Amino acid sequence: MAGGPGHPSGFNPHLPGFKHQFLAKALGATMWFFIFYRARQDGPKLLGLRHPWEGHGHGHHEEHAEHH
Repeated sequence: MAGGPGHPSGFNPHLPGFKHQFLAKALGATMWFFIFYRARQDGPKLLGLRHPWEGHGHGHHEEHAEHH
């Protein structure tokens, strides 16, 4: 029942075509680039090294001090 040399097991998947292989690699690379980009942006916040409300880089504190 298990098959062997010369006896097919009944399940013989075909290999994916070039288009599917290329698309899989492109989508996989896009996913990893996005994950690394988000890790670079939010990594310190997720690891507890920086608070989410610190370091926006928009100059809100300087702007707020000028108005008062």
